[in-house]
Amino acid sequence: MARLLPALWAQPWRGAPLRTVWSRAAGCGLGSRARHGDAGSLTKPERALSQSEWRKKLTPEQFYVTREKGTEPPFSGSYLDNKEPGMYHCVCCDSPLFSSEKKYCSGSGWPSFSEAHGASGSDETHTGILRRVDTSLGLARTEVVCKQCEAHLGHVFPDGPGPTGQRFCINSVALQFKPKAH
Repeated sequence: MARLLPALWAQPWRGAPLRTVWSRAAGCGLGSRARHGDAGSLTKPERALSQSEWRKKLTPEQFYVTREKGTEPPFSGSYLDNKEPGMYHCVCCDSPLFSSEKKYCSGSGWPSFSEAHGASGSDETHTGILRRVDTSLGLARTEVVCKQCEAHLGHVFPDGPGPTGQRFCINSVALQFKPKAH
């Protein structure tokens, strides 16, 4: 992975949307991306909403994080200490993203997960997330976005617990928690 990121950055299709670059680099075509969930109240796909429509649908903080790639302050998120069993969904489109079974306390200040819901080992084909290269801070990081609506969720780092070794560091404001039915 460490060799893949610089190689991607140097490619001639560098000006293409990162979704395209990352999907091709990961070996999957754009047509293979599954759609999950249904927002119900929207008549057109969430991806097609305009900025003004997103502003109407989301709170200012949700809009800042999910549509403008912001970050909530550390230790401020409502789900940081949530230990209830259930599923974390995308706040924008309701796609299931992370299970509480994979949530752990990383001490980072944001909810952390060891893998995305639907992952099978390193295969994330059936998850609700995509990974993208993020160089916004002058270094290569891996951004995590919702596969259905492309909402910015957070980042994934290689310093998590076994067996995956991943730490999905996700903004609470980008999530909607649904408790497990008893």
